[in-house]
Amino acid sequence: MTFGFASSSAASLSTSTSAASASRLLEPAEWAAAAIPLLNNPREVVSGLHARHHPKPSTAIVAVLDPDERLCASASFTRRSAPADGWMFRNALLDQLRRVIPHDLRRRTPVRTAVLLYCREGDARWTEEDGAWMWGLRDACTLHGLRCGAYITLTQEGWQVLGEGRGGRRPHAHSTPEPVALSEVPPLAPRTGGPVSEVLRRVAAR
Repeated sequence: MTFGFASSSAASLSTSTSAASASRLLEPAEWAAAAIPLLNNPREVVSGLHARHHPKPSTAIVAVLDPDERLCASASFTRRSAPADGWMFRNALLDQLRRVIPHDLRRRTPVRTAVLLYCREGDARWTEEDGAWMWGLRDACTLHGLRCGAYITLTQEGWQVLGEGRGGRRPHAHSTPEPVALSEVPPLAPRTGGPVSEVLRRVAAR
């Protein structure tokens, strides 16, 4: 009888843990309803980040843009093998943001926007991993005083801004980065230091 109660308790804990994990992702409809600001020139943003960070599959790039969509700061890191979890993604993104740019929590209204470009294998269709990144991006932006911007996937089919239906064939997950003008992507002062995330390890912060 004692064994029966222990099993029931363990099963209940497992169920609640799974439910909590499952809630840390956003479905496409939820993302579309969140009024995420549109990028004026998503192709330029994607090409600039691709040229700067040279992403390979499993690489995430978080970038902060000013009101004129100029790049203020960006960081790239590689996702380690682990179940997709929005809370862990949130922590990793927040860690990178804190490394490369001060927070805007003192402002009444956010003026800078964070966007996330994630390079992965597979096709361009939404996955639960994408949903976890969306949840993580939205929460990290709130905690850093930024507007939550676009979530962009880079696959073998090309790039696409999820929830907007905009995309292109180049660059894609395996394409060679093309040079861009420095006026389009200004050089950023490198930042270093701080612990490596437990779930994600950083490849570069520029």
